[in-house]
Amino acid sequence: MDRFAPPILLPPARPRQATAPSVHWTLDWIDFSRIDIAAVHDHIDLFYLLVSASFIESGSHTYTRNLVEHYDAYPQIADWLEHQWEPEELQHGRALKTYVQTVWPDFDWDTAYAAFFDEYSRLCTVEDLEDDRALELVARCVVETGTATYYRTLRDLSPEPVLTELTEHIRTDEVQHYKHFYRYFKELNADRKLSRARILGALKRRLLELRTSDSDIALRHVWAFRQAMPGVDHEPFEQVCQRLYQYVGARLPMDQAVKMLLKPLGLPHRMEHWIERPLTHIARRAITA
Repeated sequence: MDRFAPPILLPPARPRQATAPSVHWTLDWIDFSRIDIAAVHDHIDLFYLLVSASFIESGSHTYTRNLVEHYDAYPQIADWLEHQWEPEELQHGRALKTYVQTVWPDFDWDTAYAAFFDEYSRLCTVEDLEDDRALELVARCVVETGTATYYRTLRDLSPEPVLTELTEHIRTDEVQHYKHFYRYFKELNADRKLSRARILGALKRRLLELRTSDSDIALRHVWAFRQAMPGVDHEPFEQVCQRLYQYVGARLPMDQAVKMLLKPLGLPHRMEHWIERPLTHIARRAITA
């Protein structure tokens, strides 16, 4: 390099701009008029899965009230639950309801949902929550893990573009909800320093409830009202459940789910890696059995 060459003058650095907050999707983003009804209408398993999901999401305000009351001593958590988590969950319900009513207009969604909610709301009580607020956040991580992997599976199973778009939006929301619950757990647990045995107990209790609570109630009401529709083949409820659990369970991204479930335990990386594979195998067998 010529030591007498004139210096290279660089343009002044541009001031760093603040990153704009991400805009959350709305129902206006989904063009329900573009739904390819023929591609999905005769897919009975998707009918059951989408209607039952729409019921559970639409009833999330009941859970919100319980959780807000449970975390009244933690205004940041209560505020997020009431002003972000609940509106997004209810939006999931409205979007799924609109999709269902577009594809299956003969199904009486409103009446079936009312029957579901009458039973479901009586089972959603503050007493069902973990007494320790940090452990309830662990339990919520389990629920959000389940919903995130469920909607990813529905997205991958979707034969219809609008449904693929919708389930991807919901999946993304559920992953973000998991991250919030996990962050709040870490903040609360920094003072509590709960043992791994207690954390594992909360994980196990909520895992055991996943298959026998919300989804079973919703599916039973979807099944009951579908039986009343003209021209429908009468299939025993137990047979429907078994087929759906096998259909979805065999396709769930269990490796992703197990990674999410293990995070609250704070295991050393080597130990976490060592137990991931056998735990994935056990979880898949439990779901599809």
